[in-house]
Amino acid sequence: METLAAAELLAALGHESRLSIFRLLVEAGDDGLFANVIDEQLDMAPATLSFHLAHLNRVGLIKGQKEGRFIRYSADYGEIDELVAFLTQNCCQGGNCLPKTEASNTMAKRRASLQKTSSRREGIMSDRIYNVLFLCTGNSARSILAESILNHISGGRFRAFSAGSRPTGVVNQHVLDFLNEHGLPTEQLRSKSWDEFAQNGAPTMDFVFTVCSSAAGETCPVWPGQPMTAHWGIEDPAAVEGDEQTKRHAVSVAFHLLNRRIELFRNLPLSKIARLSLQQQLDEIGQLPQQED
Repeated sequence: METLAAAELLAALGHESRLSIFRLLVEAGDDGLFANVIDEQLDMAPATLSFHLAHLNRVGLIKGQKEGRFIRYSADYGEIDELVAFLTQNCCQGGNCLPKTEASNTMAKRRASLQKTSSRREGIMSDRIYNVLFLCTGNSARSILAESILNHISGGRFRAFSAGSRPTGVVNQHVLDFLNEHGLPTEQLRSKSWDEFAQNGAPTMDFVFTVCSSAAGETCPVWPGQPMTAHWGIEDPAAVEGDEQTKRHAVSVAFHLLNRRIELFRNLPLSKIARLSLQQQLDEIGQLPQQED
C-alpha cells in the first residue's frame, strides 16, 4: 500500500460518524447492513448517512451490493488488513513487540491469507474481463460511440456497455454511419435506460464513465455503488445543428476525443495501480483538452 492511499483511509476513519459506520459494518460481518438499518442504529440523518457511506465506499473501506432497489453495505476487510499491514510493517525491526491478543492473532492470520491471495491475484487480474459502462443523457451518440470504440479495441480485456438517464430510444444515424464506415461494431448498439443495469442479474460494473458535457449545462447521471467512476464530458454531436456535413464533422470530432481517452484507459496497467492512483489517472484522462487530434 502506498503512503498516500493509507493517508486517505486514515482520514476517512478520522471522522467520528464514518468510524462509527465502519465499526458497525465490521460487527455485522459479511452479511452487511442496509442503509436504513445503519440509520436506525446510529440515529443519523439520511442525507448525512448517504454522504458518509459514499465517502467510505469511494476510498474502498466498504463495498455496496445492489439488491433490488436497495444497497447492502459491508466492510471491505481486505482494504483494512492492507492498512494494518502497512502501519505495522517492519515494526521494531521485526521484533515481537505487538500485544498478543486474540484480535491481533486473528489479524495476523488474515494478513497472511491476504498475502497469499495477493500473490495469486496478479496473474488472475491480468486475465479477467472488466465491465465498463458509459453513461450520458440520451444514449444516442457519445456513449454509443464510446461503447463501440472500447469493444473494438478491448483486446478481450474489456466488455463495454452504454445507457442514458433519459434515453431517446434511437441511435443517431450519423453515428451509425460513421462507425460502419470505419469498420467498428454496431450490431448490439441500442439506446436504452441505465435502469437496465440496476436490475438483478445485470452485469456488475468495474468502471462507470459519464460522457455528458457539463459545459452544456446537462444533468449527468450519478451511478451509486462500488464501480470506479470518472467524468469524461464532451459536447453532444447529436445536438449540433446545420447541414449534413456539419453534423458528420461533429460526430468525427466526438469520436476522436473519445478514442483518445479510451486508448489511454485501455493501456493502464489496472492490476498494478493502487486504487487512489488509478482514480487520479481516470480523472486526468477526463481533463484532456477538448480538441480534435
